[in-house]
Amino acid sequence: MGVCNVTPDSFSDGGRYLGEAEARARVDELVAEGADFVDVGGESTRPGAPPVPARDQLARVLGVVRWAAERGACVSIDTTSAPVAAACLEAGACIVNDVSCLADPELARVAAEAGAAYVLMHARGSQEHMRGFSQYPDDAYGDVVTDVLREWGEAAARAVEVGLPRDALLMDPGLGFAKNARHSMELLRRTAELVRGIEAPVVVGASRKSFLAQIDPDAKPSERVGASIAAALHAAAAGAAVLRVHDVRATRQSLDLVSAVREP
Repeated sequence: MGVCNVTPDSFSDGGRYLGEAEARARVDELVAEGADFVDVGGESTRPGAPPVPARDQLARVLGVVRWAAERGACVSIDTTSAPVAAACLEAGACIVNDVSCLADPELARVAAEAGAAYVLMHARGSQEHMRGFSQYPDDAYGDVVTDVLREWGEAAARAVEVGLPRDALLMDPGLGFAKNARHSMELLRRTAELVRGIEAPVVVGASRKSFLAQIDPDAKPSERVGASIAAALHAAAAGAAVLRVHDVRATRQSLDLVSAVREP
């Protein structure tokens, strides 16, 4: 799943694809590099980012979603707004990527009515209230894997209650969302437990995130590509079904090489 952030303030690529021409070129790049899905978002989810009104999100993303869908891409709309999701699904998106852990059940209802898939990501509250990158109380979880699986399951049940088919759900543990660096690293390390513990495909989005700075504290987001690829390889080996990444070509090369050299 390749990332196309049509925002001025996303943590890694904010402002690079804010113009529609730049965003269209980014979509074309992702497709050419081998992305299976293109994830388009018009609202930053970095810690402290303010919410963006639906009207403004749509002004940023709607034309980009149409462009991607017209080129045959399977488009994911990254939003927590039901009106934004509805408009983008009508424009050709086929997945809703919800980073709020179903803060608004209407979002799942919209996806159900459109027959869309739904990436339900674990989170606790809005990113607007996180104090900083990878800053969250260390004792906020007992066992982070157990707690995340339980809370995700509760949100999934609410989604099913409003009409979303259970088999439309994908699970994202939400690395960096209401988690500090240790929590995120533990979730990544135990990806196989997440895969075994949930009856849904698992999506892992570790790409360029701040918790990766544990192994290279001075690296800026764009300098975390090596760690991002290592995280993707680990997650894939552990059974993750989808990898959400900024660096599609490099990640796909790595996955393909591992596959090519693996003994038959």
